[in-house]
Amino acid sequence: MTSLRYRFGIDLGGTKIEIAALDSRGSVVLRERIPTPKHDYAATLSSIVGLVTTAEDRLGASGSVGIAIPGTISSRTGLVKNANSTWLNGRPLDADLEAALSRPVRLANDANCFALSEAVDGAASGANVVFGVILGTGVGGGLVVEGRIIMGAHSIAGEWGHNPLPGAEADETPGPACYCGRRGCIETFLSGPALEGEYARLCGEQRPAADIARRAVAGEPQAMAVLDHHQDRLARALGTIVNVLDPDCIVLGGGLSNLDSLYTGLAARVMSYAFTPETPPLIRRNHHGDSSGVRGAAWLWP
Repeated sequence: MTSLRYRFGIDLGGTKIEIAALDSRGSVVLRERIPTPKHDYAATLSSIVGLVTTAEDRLGASGSVGIAIPGTISSRTGLVKNANSTWLNGRPLDADLEAALSRPVRLANDANCFALSEAVDGAASGANVVFGVILGTGVGGGLVVEGRIIMGAHSIAGEWGHNPLPGAEADETPGPACYCGRRGCIETFLSGPALEGEYARLCGEQRPAADIARRAVAGEPQAMAVLDHHQDRLARALGTIVNVLDPDCIVLGGGLSNLDSLYTGLAARVMSYAFTPETPPLIRRNHHGDSSGVRGAAWLWP
């Protein structure tokens, strides 16, 4: 191999594992994805090692390895925790990969990697404090300050989805049950399944979020009401983020970030709940889309 080095980013998801190689300019020069071997830790390790080895053979160069995972590494035990890919929990994933790849490996939560990618060269490029929001099957978040992920004492900084919904109204308490064991979490109101479930309760039919959005644009009153209610709840939740972090930029990701209505009235609504009468927060759609995970993982190595 030549001495030229790349940054390899890997997005370890529940259904697929993806690798991307970034050159010195941050351009993706190689990208590949394979199915995730579900419920098989050893096979997951082998798949990641195989992707890195194959990429290095194709490029003729080695590189650093960063990995976005659907959980985090406990600062106390050094083991994976909070992963919805449950076969990773309780495992020394970083140590096992370092041994298999014979090099240091950096791991971070996938929402943190999303935020880092958008902060480095995406929708929030140049911003000092960036909060990355994931609105999809779940609701997650990541915090980046001056180009560095803020992990926190328990490696859960940014997990706003498991706070109670602010300003809960009478029909929002105690709220739906959450997989975390609590009720009324932000995730149970703002996730894609939550939005689709509200429409189903109102209209008696299950529709995907994208279809609900199309129906709202076409003027269907029920769809418009559901999206308006979702945006108000999102504004309440983000109002607390503005009060605590006062970010320069909030970047939206995940499937629901494609709802065009979020980029018209949301910022003004957030300000109606935040503790300041000044200009609305800068809220942007992500720039890198579903590439943000692998790009952010690669940027774990500065």
